[in-house]
Parts: sequence; structure tokens; C-alpha cells
Amino acid sequence: MEPTLKKNYKEKVVPALMEEFGYTNKMQVPRLEKIVLSQGVGAAVSDKKLVQYAVEEMTIIAGQMAVMTKSKKDVSNFKLRKGMPIGARVTLRGERMYEFMERLFVSALPRVRDFQGVKQGFDGRGNLTMGIKEQIIFPEIEIDKVNRIAGMDITFVTNANTDKESKALLKAFGMPLKK
Repeated sequence: MEPTLKKNYKEKVVPALMEEFGYTNKMQVPRLEKIVLSQGVGAAVSDKKLVQYAVEEMTIIAGQMAVMTKSKKDVSNFKLRKGMPIGARVTLRGERMYEFMERLFVSALPRVRDFQGVKQGFDGRGNLTMGIKEQIIFPEIEIDKVNRIAGMDITFVTNANTDKESKALLKAFGMPLKK
């Protein structure tokens, strides 16, 4: 069964963006390529199990196996050595990407206290990165089993040429952007 947002993209978003930006071909319309969830665990320098907990939680949230990220170089001020595990990340594409985005917009973001909308942190190439302060906003996470509250970054990677096109695409998907 096709995810609702994917069906919505084909039926409503593509025609609306073609009209708004004057595209002549539907292949010119920007589309979402992937969503990357990443979490840095700074305290992992002293406790290696924290990274394992982060990987497990990211796997539950994404519905796909997360991988451990390792440091690329030595930083003596942080007692960090090259190759030490320091975080977790997962990349979502296709059906899982649309399902995750729907869960994020419908059930997770409304659970954020005093939520005013997603801050517009576009990078100039049509990608948006947003930060989440607590992983417990996702209904899949059981609060009793959480080892420690941690945040994460969610990056929406589009093939849009400009931030304006990307903003219109994400707004058409139903992302609650700050004014």
C-alpha cells in the first residue's frame, strides 16, 4: 500500500508546484530524495554503551537499522580518539521516508511543548535541517525504557535548486514552518 504523503505528492503537490513555478514538465518539480536522522552522543567518550542505546532508539524511531558513527580525527580537548563511536544515524528513502515524515508531522511534532512551527534552517541548496530536543516526542519510544533524554537532527534532502522551491515543497507536504 502506498503511503498517504507519496500519493498526495503525485496527485496534489506536483500540479500545485508546476502552476506556482511555471514548470513545463513534471520531472522538473522538486522532490524529496531522502531524510537523514542523526544523533551525536558527546558523553560516549566516557561510556560506550550510550552509543548502543542511541542506535537502538534511532532504529525504533526510523523503522530501519541505524548505524554507529565514528570520530574522524583525534581531539585532545574532548579526550576523543580517531575511530571512537560518537553517534548514530539512519538514512530513509522511498516508502519508509514518506511513512516517517507522516509520523513526524501527525504524531511527533504536535507532542512538542509550546510548538510554534519548524524553524526555517535552509542551507541555500534546498535542504532543511531541523533539531529535536527530546527523542521521547515519538510515540514509538517508551519513556520508562529511555536511558537518557537526547536530541537529534533531521535533515530533509531535496533536489530543489533554491530554498524557495524547497520551502514550497515541504509546505505542500504539510510541514508546519514558522512564519
